[in-house]
Amino acid sequence: MIVVRAAKIVMVAAIALFATIVVFGNVTDYGTNFAFVQHVLSMDTIFERSTIRYRAIESPALHRVAYALIIAAEALTAVLCWIGTFALARRLRADASTFNRAKAFAVAGLTLGFLLWQVGFMTVGGEWFGMWQSKSWDGVPSAFRFVMVITAVLIFLVLPDHDLGGDHDREYRSD
Repeated sequence: MIVVRAAKIVMVAAIALFATIVVFGNVTDYGTNFAFVQHVLSMDTIFERSTIRYRAIESPALHRVAYALIIAAEALTAVLCWIGTFALARRLRADASTFNRAKAFAVAGLTLGFLLWQVGFMTVGGEWFGMWQSKSWDGVPSAFRFVMVITAVLIFLVLPDHDLGGDHDREYRSD
């Protein structure tokens, strides 16, 4: 059904737009967002009696490297999702096999986004650096929202598409 294909395309585009705006914000409001990375890596706002403080990274140079890697991963997520959006849109009316093969860039972008926010923010930031212990710099709830939305789009996207106008489309017709 073409409307399902179109829904997949616009949902990938929505994630591409989100990642693009995140990158834009991180670049144009560098100081504010860099402060987040500094506090998480320095572990200076976690529970006072926390015994995991030995994990802290206090080097400003390493903070900048970590932030640059985050921005690069966000940018690559955006680029892959945009490429995926256009690849899918160009094949909107193609046969099922061609449309399904065109999902590769979108799948790669969504997977990278999942890894960034789940592994990078929730696992490394949240658990290793104890970000969840900070009242001011806890990004785990936001990362979780991003991960859930990206996961939902990824699951929907990878559902196999069928040829248009075939028996499968008749199941969805209201006539």
